[in-house]
Amino acid sequence: MGEHRHKVNLSGNKTFISAFKSRLKETFFPDDPFRGFAKLSAGARTWSTLKYFAPILEWGPKYSLADLRYDILAGVTIASLAIPQGISYARLANLPPIIGLYSSFVPPLIYAVLGSSKNLAVGTVAAASLLLASVVQSEVDATANAQLYLQIFYTAAFFTGVFQTALGFLRLGILVDFLSRSVISGFMGGTAIIIILQQLKGMLGLTHFTSKTDLISVVRSIFHYRDEWSWESAILGICFLSFLLLTKHLRTKMQKLFWVSAISPLLVVVIGGTFAFLVHGEDHGIPIVGDLKKGLNPISISELKFQSPYISTAMKAGLLSGFLALAEGIAVGRSLAMMKNEQIDGNKEMIAFGVMNIVGSFTSCYLTTGPFSKSAVNFHAGCKTAMSNVVMSICIMLVLLFLAPLFKYTPLVALSAIIIVAMIGLIEIKEFRHLFKVDKFDFCICMAAFLGVVLFTMVIGLGVSVGLSILRALLYVARPTTCKLGNVKNTEIFRDIEQYPDATSFSSILILQLGSPIYFVNAGYLRERIARWVEDEENIARKNGEDLQYVIVDFGGVTSIDNTGIGMLHEVHRNLVRRGIKVALINPRTDVANKLVASGYIQVIGENWVFLSTKDAVTACHFALQESRNIGEQL
Repeated sequence: MGEHRHKVNLSGNKTFISAFKSRLKETFFPDDPFRGFAKLSAGARTWSTLKYFAPILEWGPKYSLADLRYDILAGVTIASLAIPQGISYARLANLPPIIGLYSSFVPPLIYAVLGSSKNLAVGTVAAASLLLASVVQSEVDATANAQLYLQIFYTAAFFTGVFQTALGFLRLGILVDFLSRSVISGFMGGTAIIIILQQLKGMLGLTHFTSKTDLISVVRSIFHYRDEWSWESAILGICFLSFLLLTKHLRTKMQKLFWVSAISPLLVVVIGGTFAFLVHGEDHGIPIVGDLKKGLNPISISELKFQSPYISTAMKAGLLSGFLALAEGIAVGRSLAMMKNEQIDGNKEMIAFGVMNIVGSFTSCYLTTGPFSKSAVNFHAGCKTAMSNVVMSICIMLVLLFLAPLFKYTPLVALSAIIIVAMIGLIEIKEFRHLFKVDKFDFCICMAAFLGVVLFTMVIGLGVSVGLSILRALLYVARPTTCKLGNVKNTEIFRDIEQYPDATSFSSILILQLGSPIYFVNAGYLRERIARWVEDEENIARKNGEDLQYVIVDFGGVTSIDNTGIGMLHEVHRNLVRRGIKVALINPRTDVANKLVASGYIQVIGENWVFLSTKDAVTACHFALQESRNIGEQL
């Protein structure tokens, strides 16, 4: 057929078993962590496996005193942030403040052994704390039944750990990808708004407040209890807020002074506690934290509640918050690793998070992950390894053993101010503007999460936004992009004629490009779309006094095809043959080519009509057209 051309390899060189194994490997082990194991001895394989699941065995033997200096500085810095944040987020979850300190002691030790990130700092987070509280409080009142409420939190942490560990071992990190950046941005922004409004309880010195999280309920509660407003608490809160915002501004202007912003929450706690102690703040409208027990984490295995009806609440709370915590922790770890040109293993992170939450549930801790604020401070403090988490744990241990009772006089308004300033950073206005400018659908998903959280509940906001993300992904599969190709002038390149209007089309030849897998969900759409392309091209050809004789389909972007898709191709071919149109294929991939050969489709269109490039296909069509014209002239 004309000049010499390279032939497409249509020979099936993979058995079903080998193809299936390859697909499983690419799905669950895209990073191929155990490559090269076959060449190792049994002992070396065992040691490499241990190093994979416990990264401390990888970096530990190489650890130096120079690294320790940096990690001690970073660990002490994040400990100064962990103390006030731990107490604050425990209060946000309506838990005893000491639980927040417990949760900053044991989990970081586990993560230091199993975590793959050198920059992540482990601790409690505001969004997950509020989400847990909103789910658990729907079944158990935190005030009327405080012990049961706490037990469900422990049980939720256990289920979170089991869920995260299972995802890690089963290599199902792909599920976390359904929480896209737009979903997380909207959810975090909406959660930040609700949390800020809820902190008006502490800022105004209120003793009663709603347990609901939606905007209307929170605002109504603030004004309903206006007779409890305390001007003393409000003035003190404004002073703390001003100081914290000033140090935050100072950090943005002078990066080297990041440590001032990092220790400012602890300074607020110390100064506020000293002030409340000296003036007897609880007698003057300034509520305080109250007693904090001295001592390390008590064992809480016996506190786990697996009895009905509480187990369903604990599972729901654990799975929802665990999913959110995974997405936040892995996203933070990846973003910080990129700044140092490093990589982290998402599945190993899941295992690390899961184990530390399981152990945490046994040692009086609630859900922990890698919060952005603390991890960013750890990063900027110059941490070298996960040893900074160990240093932080040692600092928290010393606080628990010797200093915990001193935090008794911490004003609740100080904790509210700390939370408000931390939440302001989660409202990413620039990200919202960027999404609106770049991708309107992503912006809608973001706003669905934001408004769902603010106007309804955190679960509804998260569910609606994730649902829209999945719907969008399904639409991309069910309605894939197809385009007509033309030749870019003075080149052998073929591109979409809508993107390149100057690209040249060929008379009697239609070149189409399919850019997605062909499955049962999109086969019908593709059949109709190809029919429309053909009809439009036939109308154009008739106006020029010609007939459409060839349809060339570029299969380079078709990564896979199922039986319904193959059936659709046969049907399209039959319809085109009835119209006197010949079909040609370009560059089907190995898996697709094997199926097309096995189904007999290649035999139907002819192996000579499968080409390696668009240029080869167009050349062959022109040659065939010329031959038919020559025959017609001879007749």
